[in-house]
Parts: sequence; structure tokens; C-alpha cells
Amino acid sequence: MALIDVAISCLNSIREIEEHVKDAIVYIDAGCTESFQLAGAFPLFLELGARAVCSLENMTSLDAVADWNSKFDCATRIVIMTSRLLNDAHRYMLRCLSTHEGVRSCTVFTSISEGSHSACPESPLGPDAYREYETLLVQDYNEHTKKSDKVPKDEGVSKFSSALESLTMEPIINENVDNSSGGAEGLVVSVHHFPLIICPFTPRAFVLPSQGSVAEACLSRQHEDSLSFGLPPISTGSLSDTDDVPPGATLTAHFLYQLALKMELKLEIFSLGDLSKNVGKILTDMSSLYDVGRRKRSAGLLLVDRTLDLITPCCHGDSLFDRIFSSLPRAERFSSQAQLRQGLPSIDRPSLDVQVPLGELLNEEPSKIRDSGLPQGVEAFLRGWDSYTSDPQNVGLLNECDKKSIANWTEILNGSLVGTECFRGTPYLEAMIDRRTKDGSVLVKKWLQEALRRENISVNVRFRPGYATKPELQAMIRALSQSQSSLLKNKGIIQLAAATAAALDESQSAKWDAFSSAEMMLNVSAGDTSQGLAAQISDLINKSAVAELQAKKSEKPDTSLRGLLSFRDALLLTIVGYILAGENFPTSGSGGPFSWQEEHFLKEAIVDAVLENPSAGNLKFLNGLTEELEGRLNRLKSEDTKETPSDDQLDIDALDDDQWGKWGEEEEDAENSKADESYDDMQLKLDLRDRVDSLFRFLHKLSSLRTRNLPLREGSLASESGFSGDASGNKGLLYRLITKVLSKEEIPGLEYHSSTVGRLFKSGFGRFGLGQAKPSLADQSVILVFVIGGINGREVLEAQEAVSESGRPDIGLLIGGTTLLTPDDMFELLLGQFSHF
Repeated sequence: MALIDVAISCLNSIREIEEHVKDAIVYIDAGCTESFQLAGAFPLFLELGARAVCSLENMTSLDAVADWNSKFDCATRIVIMTSRLLNDAHRYMLRCLSTHEGVRSCTVFTSISEGSHSACPESPLGPDAYREYETLLVQDYNEHTKKSDKVPKDEGVSKFSSALESLTMEPIINENVDNSSGGAEGLVVSVHHFPLIICPFTPRAFVLPSQGSVAEACLSRQHEDSLSFGLPPISTGSLSDTDDVPPGATLTAHFLYQLALKMELKLEIFSLGDLSKNVGKILTDMSSLYDVGRRKRSAGLLLVDRTLDLITPCCHGDSLFDRIFSSLPRAERFSSQAQLRQGLPSIDRPSLDVQVPLGELLNEEPSKIRDSGLPQGVEAFLRGWDSYTSDPQNVGLLNECDKKSIANWTEILNGSLVGTECFRGTPYLEAMIDRRTKDGSVLVKKWLQEALRRENISVNVRFRPGYATKPELQAMIRALSQSQSSLLKNKGIIQLAAATAAALDESQSAKWDAFSSAEMMLNVSAGDTSQGLAAQISDLINKSAVAELQAKKSEKPDTSLRGLLSFRDALLLTIVGYILAGENFPTSGSGGPFSWQEEHFLKEAIVDAVLENPSAGNLKFLNGLTEELEGRLNRLKSEDTKETPSDDQLDIDALDDDQWGKWGEEEEDAENSKADESYDDMQLKLDLRDRVDSLFRFLHKLSSLRTRNLPLREGSLASESGFSGDASGNKGLLYRLITKVLSKEEIPGLEYHSSTVGRLFKSGFGRFGLGQAKPSLADQSVILVFVIGGINGREVLEAQEAVSESGRPDIGLLIGGTTLLTPDDMFELLLGQFSHF
């Protein structure tokens, strides 16, 4: 039986809407852009006859003339695809319709189902959400059309008056609009569900779009068992009522239900963790006899809470995929969605669009690239486009701009990690994510060598067998990019190789290796004594503070400081150290894993580091104190310069008779001002110590994860410190979990959610001896593991290793998660603006 390919499933879903896409301008929001880019869907839209595919948030009137299929008539149809709730995307859709006045048909596809709209407190729409929104959009469009002569079109989307904003949860009754959702102007709106808007990194691994409503939704409410709005609460075993679950749980459950329907899977649901159990209950309640009775492929769904294993995404594992996503910049988000709704913020997840600095690699030898004619072609296109939109009187100024743009022309070559034009034909990312750093970089090197042989290009570089370095990759990338045809033909591998070279750069790899080595030392110390671990953490904090001071004082960047960790990095390692301490040492009387004296030294190290450099890291626990601490530091520096005057100044002061005139009241005023300053300094230090105390109370909560997370108390799933011969000792939770599942071992805390038929047998026919046996995950040919809170590349690699080591090649394992997590993302979730710190 063929394995499931989530990327192909996404493409097949787009083919199913061909009749809507043909001859239409397709608008996609930021979440759909991420999804279609990773799935390689943009060429498919061209194949299906779309006029153009444009950004919904950045739409302009020029989108109507960007016609891929050379249609001479004006476009009258628009297709809008969004990964958000309809009320969140409403202002963009209304602006789109108001800009294209000739449009008579608008088809909206949303990844959020009607059930999600009615169940989510953020949505004002009811059970018949799609029909209600069709009516509202037409109503707002007609109202705006009548007022268009009074409201300028360039005032932005915030100027639109919306009937949706004043909508209550009551159903809409509008007698002026007929059932076809056609308004007075003849606009016809239809809303449909399109569930498969996901971001597939490989056919077997996916996450949700970072700017979609499901990934942005809050996963926990603020209480003593919660850590962050973006992470599930600690699984203490005290389940909350399903009516009071956070919106992220509801949206995740509806997404997984619709995903299973679309892929024709009959799910046997298992959960591990409190929030996962709530999601499993919602999924079970949505099932029906009709769904169970249909002919579907059986699959196992394993839901896992991220808070059962926080240390894996916090650490810097041996994964080239994770290095790339941590080293390279991401595309900027269109707008901040961190607004309080029902008291809960939406989470600003980092974009999945990695920006590859291909232009920087090629710009080091500009003469060879200019000979290819590529810069002139790019510049000619840009000048032609700018001349269309610019004032004719300013055309003469283009010559000055040309010089600057030609110098930076290579920035235009900077692209994304995945070359969408050739992803499905050459799925490089799929092969790379299943390999560690060394093997993955060597594989990229081999791909480049094969591409050079196909193009009959020779490179004068000495290659080291079994290794891949940045200079080797750079030389091959430049050679493969010398001609326009070769660059365009091999854009996919060139982009991926450029990302690999950037991740292997000394400045990036040195810091990653420093992190990895520090985490290894913490892991070794955790297997010894608490004193040794506390000393390691304190040493990391002190060294990071000294390194930042040296970097701040030096005017020129010092290459010897590369790879040294910052104070912010030391705090991330402190989090790792406290989690390790909680797993290895019993809790002391102070409430933490360390003694009072050990923790006192750690607090003093952090206080001293903050006093020396208050602005380091932009830390949340210093909000409101940073400016005062900076003022104190500047005042102390100015006093030091005054106390050490030059020798000439000392001689002049010694001969000044007016010194005697400073006695009396002036001297008392000076003493009083110094006393006030010392009192202010003392109060500031007390406030700082209070903030640091609250930080350590949060660290105590992190150190109690093993004892408070019910599935980890028995120790069979908890991570093991040290570097013994046990292969699973340093593997993440998913590896240990999948290994135990496939070997059919008992997993504490794993709950099975009976289907409708199962509950019927259990409650009814079970009385007559016709009970249904509890199924096993290992008996399923397809297993979908979904981590609520996010995954990283190392976990995908280790999950595939667990399957291969189990001797079960027939298992089709799919790994999914709320979002892609890097160590920086975990720092923001635990100590950033979305923390419950």
C-alpha cells in the first residue's frame, strides 16, 4: 500500500478547485504563501489557468495586469485563499474587492471550518458561518461602494466600516440580500472550506503556517500550571472542562478532524498530556457513525504535549536543517497579531520563509557575474517597472539610483530555502532533513557536483572527501551561477547550497558548536552533583557577561570573540540546566533543585551581569527597569571620568582659592544629592533583585517538569542524562515514545479515545460479551504523531531513526506540529512577551 505524501495531497486539493481558479486572479494570504511555497504549488496554479497569484495583504491595482496566461479581457473573477478566521481576513478581502471594481464573482477558500468558526470565541460567526459571511461581505462591499466617492482609496484598510465588527453571536437575518449572496452591484460571493493549507517540509513531516489562525491561537490560559501562551500547560492530570479549553486546542482538533476527512483516514486517537487529551475528546465528539462506517484507511493519531519535553527544542542538536533555520534570517511578518482577545493574545510565530543570502555569495566575485549579463537584465526590468509607476519629471533621477542599485543588485537573487519552481521534481529538502550536519552537507556537495557535470562546468577546487566546507560550496555555487540558463535551471539546489554554506560559516557554526559543547557539559555535570552543575551555569553567566562587555567596548568587531555566548544565550543554557537539575536531583527545601547557597551565587551572577550591561537581550523580566539601569550605569561612568582628571587639571585646582568657598550650604547640598543618588541606587538594586527572584521562581517551575508532568513521573519516558552506552539516553521524547509504541511497551499516561462504535460496544453490547478490544498504535500501518506546541528538525530525524531501528519498514510515519521551533523561539516562548513568567 502506497505511503501517504502530505505534499502531494496539498497539490491534489488545489487541482480539485480548478474550475474556480481558471481565469481568476488568485489572492493568497501570508499563511497560504508559506504553505504553497513549501508544497511547490505556484507552478500548479499557472497550469490550472490562473491569471496571477498575488499577496492578499500587499495587493495593488497592478495585480490585474500581471497576467500569466495572456488574457486580453478584464478579469471578472477573484479567488481568495486564507489560513485565517474569516473575520481576521475580512479587511483585506474588502479592500481587494473595492480595488478591483470590475469583479463580479468572488470565491473565498478558508482553512478554518464552519465548526471552528462557531466554536472559537474569537469569531462572531455562528454554526452557518460561511453563509453568514457571504451575506456580510456583500453588505460591506455595497456600503463601501456607495461611500467610495467620499473615502479616498489610499487611506488603508482601517477606514472600512464593517458590519462584521458589530456582529453578535446571533444568526443574521437580512431580507434585502437574496440567497445567492449577490448585492445591488451584482457581486456574487461564495465561501468554501479548503483544509489542506499546511507546510510540508517532506512528504512525511509538516507544520502549520506560522501566520495562520491555528498556529497563532493561544494554547494555555494563565494559571499556576501554565508556562507560556504558546505552549500547553503542565500535564498534572487535572483535566479542565472541554468547554473551557483555550482556542488553540479547539482549532487544532477541528484541523486534525478535517485533515483526516480530506486524506480519507479513519483515526484511532491516542493522547499523552492534558491538552492533548482535551483535543482527543473534541475529536472523538466530532466523529459520527457515518464517518466510521465509510470505507477509509485506518490510521493511528498520537497527540503529544510539547511541555512533556522542553529540553529537546531548547538544545542545539546535530541537525543541518535546524542549523539553517536558526542561522538565516526569516521573512518579516505582515502585521502583528499579538492583540488581546477574550484576555488571550495570539502568538507571533516566526515566519517559515528562510531568506537565503545567495547574493552575498555571488557578490564576492562581481566581475565574473557581470560578464554573464544577468545584472543588466535584472536592472532593465526594474527600471521599466519603476518608470511605469514613477513621475515622469523624476525619470532623470534614475541615473543616480542606478549606480546604487547596481552595487546592490545581488540582493534580488536572495530567495527562499525551497525553490518552488523545481521542488517537486528535485525534493532536496526531503533527503537533507533525514541526515545529520556532516552527512547533510556532504549530500549537498554531491548534488552540486552532479549539477556541474550536467552543465559541463569544471571547478578548480581541491575537494576533501567526506567533508563539505563553505569555500568548496561557494566555489561550486559561483561556477553554477555564471550563466543565466544554468542559474535558473539549478535554482533549487543553488538556493539550498547557499543556505548550507551560510549555516557552515565560521560566525554561525562557532556559536552553534559553543552551544552544543556547553549543553554537553551541563548534561555531564547533571549526572554528577548539583554543586558541579550550579558551578557550570554560574561560569557560563559570568563568561557571557565578560564577552558582551568586551564586544561593547571594542569599536571594531573582534574575530576572537566569535562563538562566545551572550548573556541571553547564557539564560537559555540556564533554562536547560534547571530542567536537567530537576530530572536528576531531588527538590531542596528552597523549592528548587539547588541549595540556597548554590542558587544565591547564580542570582548574584545574573544581577552583576545585568548591572554591567542592562540592555543585553531585551529581557522581559527587566521591563520598566532597563532605562533606569542604563541611566545608573552612565552616571557611574561619568563619575569615574571626573574622579580621574589629568595632571594639569590637578595643579590648577590646587591653586584655586575659590575651593574654600564650597564649604557650608553648597557642600551640604552636594552631600544630600549624593545621598539621594545612593538611595536611588539601593532601591534600584532591590527592584532588580525582586525581578531576579521572580525569574528563579519560574526556573523552579521548569525544574519541576518531571515531577509535575504525570506521564514522566514513573521515569520510563523521562530523558536520561550522561553519555553512557545507551543509544536513547540523549534522544528526545518522540524517539523514546515511538520506540516504545512500536515495541508494544506499556506507556504511562497514554490514553485511548474510543470511537463512536467503540463506545457503543463498551456501554451496550459489552454487557453481552461483545466488547471491543483496545487497539494498539503498533498495529496501524499509518501513524500520525502531532506535537501540540511545535517540533524541530532533530525530532523528525530521530523519529525516522526509531522506525528504521524497529524493523518495521511497513509503517508509514507522519510527523506534524503546531509550528517549527528553534532554540531562539523557545527562549521567546519561555522568557519573552508570551511567557507566563
